[in-house]
Amino acid sequence: MFQAARPFLKWAGGKGQLLPELTRRLPAHFRRYHEPFVGGGALFFHLANNGRLPVGAALSDSNHELMLVYEVIRDDVEALIGVLQHHAPHVQDQDYFLEIRRWDRQPGFDQRSQIERAARTIYLNRTCYNGLYRLNNKGQFNAPFGRYKNPLICDQDNLRAVSGMLQGVALHVEDFADVLHRAEPGDLVYFDPPYVPVSTTASFTHYTGQTFDEAEQRRLADVFAQLSARGVYVMLSNSYTDLARSLYEQGPLHQTMYASRVYASRKINCDGKKRGNVEELIVCNYYPNANGVNP
Repeated sequence: MFQAARPFLKWAGGKGQLLPELTRRLPAHFRRYHEPFVGGGALFFHLANNGRLPVGAALSDSNHELMLVYEVIRDDVEALIGVLQHHAPHVQDQDYFLEIRRWDRQPGFDQRSQIERAARTIYLNRTCYNGLYRLNNKGQFNAPFGRYKNPLICDQDNLRAVSGMLQGVALHVEDFADVLHRAEPGDLVYFDPPYVPVSTTASFTHYTGQTFDEAEQRRLADVFAQLSARGVYVMLSNSYTDLARSLYEQGPLHQTMYASRVYASRKINCDGKKRGNVEELIVCNYYPNANGVNP
């Protein structure tokens, strides 16, 4: 029996809430699928579950620990399940959480097995405060302990389904601009970068220990333009801010861009009062009318 696969990590900015808007804007046909900034991979799993990946996919991110989890799930899911089952009894043990979190502050972290490190990422993601993957400037995981009644550490059925979906998928640890080396005319690239902050107090971009600042946003817009010029379908999501709009709605790309303002529910925020519907921007370099959407 077919088992649909779901994102296996909580991820700030995850696209589960935005999937209806994204899927309505997909090109009617495309070749290979590329997703830099893969994060939780919500759109990838949606496409895979619905048979929309005709010739495979390439997923990438600059976050090494994240891509390590994808690789271990693809290549050795049963061993990963075994280690996660060892962590599972400790979901409410703060001392155990802090011990596992300290691994990347101790000598020899790089010598730990890939399976140990992948299981650590899933365990911390499921037990840290609000499911927030956050690194300090040294690249060390620093989200605090969360207090959940019964978090699911080892979802065996979903992990096996994810493993199946990832067979034949290329996984890369790399800068987003490296997609220029692979994407060909007729391919689809979806960019879901760390968003432009909507305010000076909402500036969390520490997914990799490095900030994704205005210069990076402008570099991304340039990569978008290069892909567009070679006939690659490109779709991007970002916050509905003056900077993002200036890059895609009003900047040099605007004559060939189709931008839409949409609303998404955001639940991962340290301030509960700031969770809720927020304005976001979806940009395509093609007219997304094939699926009944007007820009």
